Amino acid sequence: MAAFGSCDTTGIPGLSPPPPAPGSPTRVQIEELLGRVQVVAARPDAAGYERGCKAGEGCVFGPAWTDDYDGPGGHDGCGTRDNVLALSMTNVMFRDGTRNCVVLEGTLADPYSGERLSFTKADAGKIQIDHVYPLSAAWDMGANGWPVDKRVQFANDIDFNLLAVNGDDNQSKSDSTPSQWLPPNAAYHCFYAGKYLSVAAQYALPITQEDQRTLSSVARDC
Repeated sequence: MAAFGSCDTTGIPGLSPPPPAPGSPTRVQIEELLGRVQVVAARPDAAGYERGCKAGEGCVFGPAWTDDYDGPGGHDGCGTRDNVLALSMTNVMFRDGTRNCVVLEGTLADPYSGERLSFTKADAGKIQIDHVYPLSAAWDMGANGWPVDKRVQFANDIDFNLLAVNGDDNQSKSDSTPSQWLPPNAAYHCFYAGKYLSVAAQYALPITQEDQRTLSSVARDC
């Protein structure tokens, strides 16, 4: 399920949701994932979450976009952000002399808006890297008890938990879970539901009852 690859009409009386975007999981696939994850009443508030890695900060998921981890893309000489950009975009151009690491340009089929976006390193914030299952939510839901190396791998997991997306939606989502945020383009709700649940299943992270209700509702239109 890790490989899941307009206007939002949700909530407008008399209009049905748009058909799922190509590559979205089916209702059966999402319901199978829902059956694999633990459900808890609510998201706890675990103490100690410090993402920053400056002096005196907790650095609980390791330095941002580090290459120093075991897993796909780890120890390959490229930072995780550039790895995700290179995997997600077409027409990719790399900086000379970086062994096809540093991405300068490319085109993204954005999985949250459905739009085709141009990326240039000079305007890098236009496209950002989203942790589908947010780091702070993962911390609250059990990652606080993981060994550090597992948390670093989770934060840099290019197969399951990282997506290149438009910056505005990434900022809007922040650390929200599905009951609080879904992609603004409803055609990508099934895709997002599949990705979120795939991460939860892969790392044995629970979802809340509200998330379960939201994702079950999404599945009905997949």
